[in-house]
Amino acid sequence: MKIIFCRWKSICEDGITNAIKRLGYTLVPFDRNFESVDYDTDYLDALAKVIQDNPDADCVFSVNFQPIIARTCKVLKLPYISWTVDCPQFQLYSETIDYPTNRIFLFDQMQYQRFAPYNPDCIFYMPLGCDLATWDSVKLTVSDHINYDCDISFVGSLYSEKTRYNSIEKDLPDYMRGYVDGLIDAQLNVYGYNFIEDSISDEWAAEFKKYADWIPLAEDYREDTRAIVADTYLGYKCTEQERIRVLRAISEKFDMDLWTLSDASMIPKIHNRGGADSNNMMPQIIKCSKINLNMTNKPIKTGLPLRIFDLMGAGGFVISNYQAEIPEYFEVDKEIVLYESIPDLLDKIDYYLKHDEERKQIAKNGYEKIKKEHTYDIRIRAMLELAGII
Repeated sequence: MKIIFCRWKSICEDGITNAIKRLGYTLVPFDRNFESVDYDTDYLDALAKVIQDNPDADCVFSVNFQPIIARTCKVLKLPYISWTVDCPQFQLYSETIDYPTNRIFLFDQMQYQRFAPYNPDCIFYMPLGCDLATWDSVKLTVSDHINYDCDISFVGSLYSEKTRYNSIEKDLPDYMRGYVDGLIDAQLNVYGYNFIEDSISDEWAAEFKKYADWIPLAEDYREDTRAIVADTYLGYKCTEQERIRVLRAISEKFDMDLWTLSDASMIPKIHNRGGADSNNMMPQIIKCSKINLNMTNKPIKTGLPLRIFDLMGAGGFVISNYQAEIPEYFEVDKEIVLYESIPDLLDKIDYYLKHDEERKQIAKNGYEKIKKEHTYDIRIRAMLELAGII
């Protein structure tokens, strides 16, 4: 088995590389950034050469679907496996997802249901996973405990710098801005069901688009204005507001450590520790935290973000917002704890800080479930089987 791995510096790539090697497959790395995910002649030519130099290759693989790779594989008639780890992902609107050489794996059921009809035999659902062996290799030192021991931690962006809504908010008519504020407030009171897209019409989205810093998709894309507005403008803004409100509420009652490069000045009582390197700091932070918090980005409608698998795979105790797919994979209150409102979250934080043994047992149970069912090794093998490669 030989796999050509097109890598573009995704944080998942090292873990997937390790899994492919552990499975005993030959890996041919193709490390080259593309100037465009759609058209880049130099990239296309270079990838085509690698494929031609490896005539015994069984497939090409990448993290996230990339149209330029799909185009190359279609011409050379080689299966192209992609595992999407982001939601939203604009490349899925490309008509190149229709190619018969594709084997596209999506981790969110609603994302899968949206795109699978365009190529039902070649688009699959596949949850994310964990590079458990790497997490296991991290051994805590005395210095780690001094630097990272804490009651509650969150590692990640506040999304203030990611949401494009902030840059256009002042330009919106009062009625539109008021509707967005009300919609976000309502969504933040409901866990497990994202109704933002259902709450705006095509006409409203088209009107909103006039004020947006809209970047048009390429001609061979099925541009869904309502979905893009709901996810990248309103969804990201909702994520920002949830994270600010949740972290502010926690820090008012407990010692809370935040690792972020985002501006956190609006949360004055939180311990802002700055950025955290994903490979050389995050595992230690997870292992040294009594409680690890997950708040899922709102465009991930039902699925489990990579953060949950990483937190549990590192042996961390996890409290997460409710996501519809979580109970399908983990036993709630025995392997992971879920919250359904800010008051509920505060009550559960208080309880588990006072019940050390119960908290540690839940973390252990979660780790064992990851080890048994949710490693990258298991996922890679499952994808190759569904793709018809093995």
